[in-house]
Amino acid sequence: MNKTAREHAEELQLFDSLKPELTSFCYRMLGSIDDADDAVQEAFIRVWQSWNSFRQESSYKTWVYRIASNICLDKLRQAKRRTRPVDFSDPAVSIVAPSETLPDSSWIWPAPAFSEDPEDRLIRKDTLQLCFITLLQILPPRQRAVLILKDVFEWTSKQIAETLGMSPAAVNSALQRARETMDRAKLRSEEYSLMDVKPDQELLSRYVEAFERYDIHALVALFHEEGHMSMPPFPMWVRGKEDLFQFFSLTRWHCDGSRFLPTTVNGGYPAFAQYMPSSEKTSLVPWGIHVIVVKEKKIFHIQNFINTKLFSRLGLPEQIDR
Repeated sequence: MNKTAREHAEELQLFDSLKPELTSFCYRMLGSIDDADDAVQEAFIRVWQSWNSFRQESSYKTWVYRIASNICLDKLRQAKRRTRPVDFSDPAVSIVAPSETLPDSSWIWPAPAFSEDPEDRLIRKDTLQLCFITLLQILPPRQRAVLILKDVFEWTSKQIAETLGMSPAAVNSALQRARETMDRAKLRSEEYSLMDVKPDQELLSRYVEAFERYDIHALVALFHEEGHMSMPPFPMWVRGKEDLFQFFSLTRWHCDGSRFLPTTVNGGYPAFAQYMPSSEKTSLVPWGIHVIVVKEKKIFHIQNFINTKLFSRLGLPEQIDR
């Protein structure tokens, strides 16, 4: 093997070892697994092209993160802030079948596991929950990068300064501003206070059973009085048991006969993949990924992410038998 081939083999191995955590960094920065994957792929190309210019004035890891951070910052300069329907608009006033959608680039989307290593999945998995990812997006991009590298990945200010091309003093200043902004946002966010509350298995089972029977009375009974449901890419969302009952009644034609498969998103949080009836009488096809937030042993928020691309990303089948 010649020297260049050896170097390229070494580079590939080094990059692959960083890829899971690099993807999770880019996902926290960008709020979309597709955008995170694109950023990591672009970073790999730049690393490959620039390998001969790497002079080891910093660590390989810092050098790769510098490239990936710059890619994320460039993407964020050209993008609007991602959010969720409940943070985008007020709940629906009149309950009608949703029709208006916004581009996928408008919304926060869930993500699969970044690593098969159980230890990796345990590292600050609270900072992968959808509410936290949403709160991160309110930060200016550079402050966001500083906060993620410091408070999630536990880098030193010196490492962050080298990665982002800042002085250590500027890093500390940006970190202070970012933490203050996040603390204010957390105080205003009821869902942030619920992040540690996992839905219990009995509640999940009752939700699946009621939905698969499409028993609307049983479904609505599972919701908190302030319970709500959102369905990106539709900006419309529904709040309160009366409106939820109307909405489930209105969409019966679409969802009746659906089945669920269990899955997990964002650091192992339980979720369900909904398969709906298709024109093929023998099969059901992907529709949405349901993520359930619980308050006081009732459903506080169903986030139904209607994006069939997520199914393959989560390792789910393209269809299931009826």
